[in-house]
Amino acid sequence: MDISARIQQLEDMIREAKSMPLSSSVLVNREELLELVNDMREALPEEIKQARWVVRDREELLIKARQEGEGIVAKAHTEQEKLASRQAVAQAAQEEAERIVADAAEQARRARLDAEDYVDAKLAQFEITLQRLQESLQTTQEALAESVERIRAALARTAEQVVSGREKLRGPAHPAQELAPQEESSQEGALPQ
Repeated sequence: MDISARIQQLEDMIREAKSMPLSSSVLVNREELLELVNDMREALPEEIKQARWVVRDREELLIKARQEGEGIVAKAHTEQEKLASRQAVAQAAQEEAERIVADAAEQARRARLDAEDYVDAKLAQFEITLQRLQESLQTTQEALAESVERIRAALARTAEQVVSGREKLRGPAHPAQELAPQEESSQEGALPQ
């Protein structure tokens, strides 16, 4: 008989016992009660052993479940850290890529501006050189036009002097020469100049 049955027997014995007048006390057989308590004491160690086994099994199950739970939580934390680390690496890589692209764009912009400034400076120098060349050509053309005009004037004077000198060499015209113009022109061709 297990301990709970013996406890039930003890309860029944107390309920069925004769009550004392004017009191809540009851009369029980001392021998029967002591025997029942003794049986309970003897059965108690076996019950306690079984209870201890159940408690130990339960504690082992709880420890195992706690360990498994802690393992799962630790694994989840590790996975979370890995994911966070991957995210951090991906985020850092993304930020680095954006920084590199921005730097490249800025360098390209500066290079374009530097190239534009260089070309503008060279074109400005070329423009100044062309203006000076035009001015020099204009001055040269004006000087040349003046020189040509002087040379023409000098040639015209020289031609007049040549004609005048030839006329002086021929002297006054003879009346016979005036009648024969053909001979005169053939003689003029023979005259040294």
